[in-house]
Amino acid sequence: MYDVAEIRQNFPILDREVHGKPLVYLDNAATSQKPRQVIQTLTDYYEKHNANIHRGAHRLAEEATAAYEEAREKVARFISAPDSDGLIFTRGTTESINLVAHAWGRKNLREGDEIVLTETEHHSNLVPWQLAVRDTGARLRFIPMLDDGTLDMEAARRLIGPKTKLVACTHASNVLATINPVEELARLAHENDALMLVDGAQSAPHMPVDVEKLGCDFFAASGHKMLGPTGAGFLWGRIEILEEMEPFLGGGEMIREVHLDHSTWNDLPYKFEAGTMNIEGAIGLGAAVDYLDELGMENIREHERRLGAYAHGRLSEIEGIVLYGPEKDRAGLVSFSLPDVHPHDLSQLLDEEGVAIRSGHHCCQPLMRRLGIAATARASFYLYNTEEEADALVAALVRAREFFGAFA
Repeated sequence: MYDVAEIRQNFPILDREVHGKPLVYLDNAATSQKPRQVIQTLTDYYEKHNANIHRGAHRLAEEATAAYEEAREKVARFISAPDSDGLIFTRGTTESINLVAHAWGRKNLREGDEIVLTETEHHSNLVPWQLAVRDTGARLRFIPMLDDGTLDMEAARRLIGPKTKLVACTHASNVLATINPVEELARLAHENDALMLVDGAQSAPHMPVDVEKLGCDFFAASGHKMLGPTGAGFLWGRIEILEEMEPFLGGGEMIREVHLDHSTWNDLPYKFEAGTMNIEGAIGLGAAVDYLDELGMENIREHERRLGAYAHGRLSEIEGIVLYGPEKDRAGLVSFSLPDVHPHDLSQLLDEEGVAIRSGHHCCQPLMRRLGIAATARASFYLYNTEEEADALVAALVRAREFFGAFA
């Protein structure tokens, strides 16, 4: 049985107070809190096993290497990858997409080629492609968003064609809570001999992911959004594609042989893991995956689906509030605004009530322009949040409305 009260006991930070009020942490789309199991894994690594990996012959190096590679196997299984050699540890989604844009894009894109994105992308799945097309002469095309926050799939079918070399799309929007039909986009891409990249930053922590069923060629995610340490994430790619790509960073470990005038590259995945990696971060991410697997991703998804729907319904009762995104089939977050109240002011006032939300453009400035606004407030839920916390959010917003005198 999914017992939220029991789960919350594993997260020590949830016991603290902010401004004398119980912490209500609703900024999970930015970063998640960490369970004791992950915290203890990091402590255990530093106290007992800390050493550099792969190249050492002593006991500590062997233990650290074994734990690091075991974490790789865990993460690969977590996303149902067909292999672990295609699982590359990175700093997170942003670095993963930059890796593909640099190592694949600059080798394969030519003038006249097209990269198809959407109007709803996070900057991490937009700016790297802007740089890639600038350097190669390729072109960006964008699938438009319908007014309900979903993608215009009729337009997608027109845009994805013979000139398309890659389609890159967020799996779940960090603003709209839209869950995009990436399987259909992958099918359209492959019908046109193009590749498919999925930004899984907002899906891997919250729902079951099977990269084979998604049909993607690349999948990127960030560990810190899924209970793991910051600075640790991953890119999964198909072996045959990764083998043909150029290295992203040069240095130690990613080489096979180095001569004064040339070098040859190591096997996958090490070709893309130059230098000393974030060893404890990867091991901590492995512990986070263990925790998520124990709870069950289907259970987590159902908990967040119910909680997100409850919060959406409660927020809609507030007079004058504007809610963004589709009403159904949502991820567990809600973006909103109150008339005449800047989201930053709203966030600061809610902080006085102990309620932590996010405010701003959420690294989606083109999407904000499409919505005709500068920013939103955002409450994002995770596996340890409760309906009582959603009620606390609503109560704090009502008090904020009264404070700002926005309504009669």
